[in-house]
Amino acid sequence: MIDNPFITFGYESAEYFCDRKNETHELTTLLTNGNHVALISPRRMGKTGLLNHCFAQTNIQQKYYTFLIDIYATKNLQDLVFRMGRSIVTRLKPRGQEAIDRFLKFVTSLRTGISFDGQGNASWNIGVGDIKSPSFTLEEIFNYLKAADRHCIVAIDEFQAIANYPEQNVEALFRTYVQDCRNAVFVFSGSQKRMMSEMFSSPARPFYQSTSFMFLKPVALPAYESFASRHFEKAGKQIDDGVVKAIYERFDGTTWYLQKVLNQLFASSDHVTVDAVDKAVTQIILQNEEAYKDTLFQLTIKQRDLLVAIGQEGKARQMTGMEFVRRHHLSSSSSVQKAAQILEDKQLITHQQGVYEVYDKFMAEWLRME
Repeated sequence: MIDNPFITFGYESAEYFCDRKNETHELTTLLTNGNHVALISPRRMGKTGLLNHCFAQTNIQQKYYTFLIDIYATKNLQDLVFRMGRSIVTRLKPRGQEAIDRFLKFVTSLRTGISFDGQGNASWNIGVGDIKSPSFTLEEIFNYLKAADRHCIVAIDEFQAIANYPEQNVEALFRTYVQDCRNAVFVFSGSQKRMMSEMFSSPARPFYQSTSFMFLKPVALPAYESFASRHFEKAGKQIDDGVVKAIYERFDGTTWYLQKVLNQLFASSDHVTVDAVDKAVTQIILQNEEAYKDTLFQLTIKQRDLLVAIGQEGKARQMTGMEFVRRHHLSSSSSVQKAAQILEDKQLITHQQGVYEVYDKFMAEWLRME
């Protein structure tokens, strides 16, 4: 039992996981039948939660080793290999020294950086700089996966990051290892739809037609309303009709924002009304206001002005058109185009099907308050 049932990070258990029954069944069925999967959705929609929920299923726990590797912040192959090695060791820790010894039997290049205490608990004493030959260590990791005493499921979160590595042919290298690894299936999870779609559906790319696709959409509103009501009632609290709908529509059903606002409301009152939603959102925004100010300070004037304009629009369209430029007192269409590319590269805005939005929906609300 935890104090607040609306989890805002990590995965606790099925009790605190909202719905996703169909997605859980679809993903586990694909994986247990030997299919690689490209799992795509905007960030904060719940991909990582879904992966952890699938890994917690009995039929997965009993038969597979599961590894979840987040490469969002990686910049090169060395970073990737470091994250993979550390994630595998962390996941194997509960299985004891024997499981980690089996891993180190294959990954000899990491052996000196992993030690054990008197109880057999492993310590990861390796820095990124200790990965001297990333290609060689990556091959060793795949040799372990091929020889592991259980089938493995490897989920790599924000997989599109490898497309920006400075090394040549990382996609082709990784595809070769995946194709040769019959003892593991992979989930390639990503939040940048255009990049992920191109990586896995373009004939010119190494991963062409190598996966099944899953596009994760918001949890249905009725399911979220039932989930919230159940947890408020269980705690002896009350949430009025319309509260969840108000949050859901305000944040496009995006899971993390629902969880964050519900967490705030649950903590603040025993009886939550629709009127309380605005106050809760404002409180969250004020908690992050200094970070938002710092973000704006680090941008050029043109980038800042465009970010503010997109935030004020909510969903911005035809940004290079003269009407948009004039309405927001921007300098020119060409400067908007250049600034938009930089903001997208910095992941401050998202762009899908001609619609631009500020990535952080709380920041977008803050920009509209300014």
